[in-house]
Amino acid sequence: MSQVMSSNDLPESTKELLLQAQSTFQEKFSAKATHAAFAPGRVNLIGEHTDYNDGFVFPIAIPLVTVAIGRLNGEDVIRVFTASEDVDKPQFISFPVPGEESKLSPGSPSWANYIKGVIAHYKGAVSGFDMVVSTSVPLGGGLSSSASVEVSTHTLLESLFPTECSQLEKALTCQRAEHTFAGMPCGIMDQFVSAMGCRDHALLIDCQSKESKLVRLDLSGKSILIINCNVKHQLTGSEYPSRRQNCADAAAALGVPSLRSADLQLLRQHQSELDELIYRRARHVISEIRRTEEAVAALEGGDLETFGRLMVDSHNSLRDDFEVSCPELDSLVEIVMSLPEGVYGSRMTGGGFGGCTVTLCDTTAVDTIKQEVTKRYEGRATFIECSAADGARIIQLS
Repeated sequence: MSQVMSSNDLPESTKELLLQAQSTFQEKFSAKATHAAFAPGRVNLIGEHTDYNDGFVFPIAIPLVTVAIGRLNGEDVIRVFTASEDVDKPQFISFPVPGEESKLSPGSPSWANYIKGVIAHYKGAVSGFDMVVSTSVPLGGGLSSSASVEVSTHTLLESLFPTECSQLEKALTCQRAEHTFAGMPCGIMDQFVSAMGCRDHALLIDCQSKESKLVRLDLSGKSILIINCNVKHQLTGSEYPSRRQNCADAAAALGVPSLRSADLQLLRQHQSELDELIYRRARHVISEIRRTEEAVAALEGGDLETFGRLMVDSHNSLRDDFEVSCPELDSLVEIVMSLPEGVYGSRMTGGGFGGCTVTLCDTTAVDTIKQEVTKRYEGRATFIECSAADGARIIQLS
């Protein structure tokens, strides 16, 4: 079961989101919520499109969160309202409590599928309840708003309907929900770090063994700066599944269970047998898995220059070999890396086709980066200076 945090101990931004959700709950359901939970979004420092290839990823949980609050309603119905206006309508949905004769299925509105999927796969017995969900994670920004919704929903269910459940089981349940209800064949990273993130630490996740290691982030005088290009992506289209199929095809051609088991030498030996596109997709994944291991070792050794160089190498590979970047993300990385000092590395983060970049820089360089991006970027960028945050918590309401 998830850890419990008093509402008095929440970060101020989460407190504000909770208060807004409580006000909305009172307005929509004419009652006070009795249970609450939150789960964070994430930013991946390095290791992109490696999770579904059994590779390594290296994310942090961020202070942007989804808050889910609720109460039992004594009826055989579940009612959910999302406070997010930037979703498909309606913002309110109700459906019967799932059972043998009333199984849940995905449908419209699409935002509710993430919640319905978690309810459908939750291992505990569920009865009727009302729920409000509110988030500060940008939708479609590559910071895993979907996993934040899923994990906060699961954490709320743990409070409403307690059951024995490990953090790994929780992450896998939320991943299954996204596969079966949202139609997104995602890897394990997003749900894993949203559930298990830790303040002041990044999480090295071995997506093959499902084991993880906390790596302390000693960022005294340094900053992690997220820049949102404000181009939104829809990964449930053909692009994400096609990349995943490309990787499966490459692994089959190389005779390995996944690209985790391959190396660049093996790939080069089979180059003549592979379609050029499949070859490049595999080259990204194999090299990215190695980069992630090297980046973690560099960070643990205090070598931020090497860590930053590997971030840029990662971006270039995502742009050229995996082809999931876009002109807006490329422009942000180019602008930031053109600054004469104070920047270690920058790369796109998330699934791609829009969203955000992540930059490791000196704290003293943050204002200069913002000024240069505002001046030179053709779109409208927004900035999030963040630190590594805790994973999901049940909120003890005061």
